[in-house]
Amino acid sequence: MHPDIQTYHARQAPADREICEYLAQAIERYLPDAEGKLWHAHPVWFLDGNPIVGYSKLKHCVRLLFWSGQSFDESGLRDEGSFKAAEARYTAVEQIDAEALRRWLGKARDIQWDYKNIVRRKGHLERLK
Repeated sequence: MHPDIQTYHARQAPADREICEYLAQAIERYLPDAEGKLWHAHPVWFLDGNPIVGYSKLKHCVRLLFWSGQSFDESGLRDEGSFKAAEARYTAVEQIDAEALRRWLGKARDIQWDYKNIVRRKGHLERLK
């Protein structure tokens, strides 16, 4: 795990740190080819330079975000923003459904929209996979 991500975890309250560490371990297990690093001050994993999954500490929860998650057709994820992102929010590690998380991470690898080039395309997203 990238040292900056470990530092991010260390700054969290114990319950939030437990959620973050659980998510990071699952991401690294199921997406071994993804590159994890801090991006805009939050842990994010990339495949071929394209952001696919990350999480951030919000005021009352930890938000898990899948950049292409609206295309996963999963009831456990809520739409986020005006592009293709979807999220799940957690206040305790026990709320994480391990099987759903594994499934979502597989879909994050297999279903991707091209966020890497969104600025060059003036806000237009194209599907990669």
